[in-house]
Amino acid sequence: MSGFALFLSVFLACAVEAVEATTIVLAAGTARDWKSALLGTGTGLGVLATIILAIGPSISNLPINGLRLVVGTLLLVFGLQWMRKAILRSSGYKALHDEDKIFREEIAAARKAKEGKRFGVADWYAFTLSFKGVLLEGLEVAFIVLTFGTIQKKIGLAAISAIAAVLIVALAGFALRKPLARVPENTMKFVVGIMLTSFGIFWGAEGAGAIWPGTDASLVGIVPFIAGIALLLVQILRAKKSRLSPSKISIVPSGLDELDAETILEDKGYIKVLKDFGFFWYDFLIGDDLIGFAMIIVALEVTNLLVSGGQNAWWFLPIAAAISLPINLLRVTKE
Repeated sequence: MSGFALFLSVFLACAVEAVEATTIVLAAGTARDWKSALLGTGTGLGVLATIILAIGPSISNLPINGLRLVVGTLLLVFGLQWMRKAILRSSGYKALHDEDKIFREEIAAARKAKEGKRFGVADWYAFTLSFKGVLLEGLEVAFIVLTFGTIQKKIGLAAISAIAAVLIVALAGFALRKPLARVPENTMKFVVGIMLTSFGIFWGAEGAGAIWPGTDASLVGIVPFIAGIALLLVQILRAKKSRLSPSKISIVPSGLDELDAETILEDKGYIKVLKDFGFFWYDFLIGDDLIGFAMIIVALEVTNLLVSGGQNAWWFLPIAAAISLPINLLRVTKE
């Protein structure tokens, strides 16, 4: 991957997460207390920096094939999640993200919450709301930086791209004092989902022992292949939706994306916090498609077995990914 492609991939992915985190922090500061909100933001960033410093060296020390396998698997699973949500929104089965609406809801919830001072923080609600938003959205940023940057041995460039995306979005948000409602978030998620899935397929198959024809140039084929499948599925689901009456249209909720802002880090004891944090990681890594996750793991194992048997099975993982995507979408959009 060229430096420009790496920079663009990380920038777009991190910009999406930055929009969501900025909306939460703006709501906490506007409705409650800016000092507490900014303190929560700074604390969240500090925790993220600690996580990156702790995990980064461990990932970097993995053998190259092991690194490709681990990173490829994570990117593929993560990318398929983004693609599923983007396809569902594009086809009308899932509402588009409305940052203005989210901002108003966050403001309303913040104003209703009880005031409270804890550990020297003037407004504990504003602090925890900002901390939660920055930490949870930031974990995805950290994941993208560490995976893309480490495997390309350009973690500095990946970090610069992420910082640029976060700063641009945050400065624009605070300058306008409103959410970045005009940012085409679903389009960005669609593009980033395709890129994450494509790179996941490429590195995952390499980690399983396959050799791509044309080496890096094979990405020129993988990206349009995945994009074509995604666009085809949008058309299929739109046609399916047009044949249904509104009362028959239903979709299975997909985890953390459906939770309100107070669910995580709400003051209900350490057990509640741990359960919610564990749920976040499950949703982050597997999401609403355990079957698809299992299919990807099996596909990687089959690829490795075929390679060990003398077959260069680079084609197996793309086919498995292409099959798992419609299986999940048709399941969650069933009547």
